[in-house]
Amino acid sequence: MSSLRSSLSLDRLGSVIAVLIGAALFASPFVIYRANRIVAGEGRMLADALPPSGSVGVMVLALAVAGCAALVRAPLIRLAAASIGLCAIFPAVGWSAGFITPPGNTFARVSPALGFWLLALAFALLAADALTRLRLSPWARLAALAVAAGAVALLLVSGAWNDLSLLKEYAGRADTFWREARQHLWLAFGSMAAACLVGLPLGILGHRVPRLRNAILQVLNVVQTVPSIALFGILIAPLGYLAAHVPLAAALGIRGIGAAPAFIALFLYSLLPVVANTVTGLRQVPAAVIDAARGMGLSARQRLWQVELPLAPPVILTGIRIVLVQNLGLATVAALIGGGGFGTFVFQGIGQTAIDLVLLGAIPTVALSFAAAIILDAIIDLTRRGSP
Repeated sequence: MSSLRSSLSLDRLGSVIAVLIGAALFASPFVIYRANRIVAGEGRMLADALPPSGSVGVMVLALAVAGCAALVRAPLIRLAAASIGLCAIFPAVGWSAGFITPPGNTFARVSPALGFWLLALAFALLAADALTRLRLSPWARLAALAVAAGAVALLLVSGAWNDLSLLKEYAGRADTFWREARQHLWLAFGSMAAACLVGLPLGILGHRVPRLRNAILQVLNVVQTVPSIALFGILIAPLGYLAAHVPLAAALGIRGIGAAPAFIALFLYSLLPVVANTVTGLRQVPAAVIDAARGMGLSARQRLWQVELPLAPPVILTGIRIVLVQNLGLATVAALIGGGGFGTFVFQGIGQTAIDLVLLGAIPTVALSFAAAIILDAIIDLTRRGSP
């Protein structure tokens, strides 16, 4: 009797997910229809956004996922339910755009509304909870990420979303989008690589010289507290002066505005996590291991390269993970000073009150940060296990 009662008990997170699904289906518009890209739109509930058979099918499927989330605790079943739900609503919102848009109308815009985003959030939470309960290995997590990326790519290539406003915004800016994507990645990864080249030696030096360590960390802590916009602004004047008086600097593309101050600001923000985690990683090496290496006659340099550094990568990589996720987000702000990147679309969209243009810059930024976090988390776990 007790086992039957426990099997029928409500899952707390699943109950929240069920409430989200209910709010999405019965209290929130599924899509927003606009006569053109900038006017205020009108929400369309799921029943009005799809043909009757499609809306009923999506609604029944979503309610089934809600019941599964609230009542079923088996991780594999929860993951399957979440995956089916996601595979249903993403094509459905594209189908809705084609269904609502009048034939031959090239000005109308259809965008996902609160109902769609709540359903996507609910199904994603259910999938994330199931994956957490399954305790996947690093390689399995990477495989799950690859499957998700492949599903999104297949959705985009299939043309199922071509009638959505987001894809229409992309279609008119495809060349610009990929140029800004390269710029965004260069700012984020380039500043991270530069911070590693400078921060790792600084961390090693700080580990060896405690007085220097305190001074370095205090200076970097001060830099970290400066708001990003303020730091970008502070760098404009000295870099502008340098470009005006040093021909080589101007030839290298260093100017008061543009990519140079953005790159330097991201580099400065990146130093603290790299230096601090390098120091922490080296300090956490057990004293007994250091004493054993010293007893074997290893010099200080040999102990560093053969003992301390091989044991420190998990902590050092954690700092690099923080830097990369941070830089992928902060690079968006670089567009304010002409640094380019996905922030170009975000701020253009804000200026034009075009929410889909904002999403064109925001969604890739979020997706890149999410993927970077999963990949680096998996690499950190692999280094902890000491296996390839």
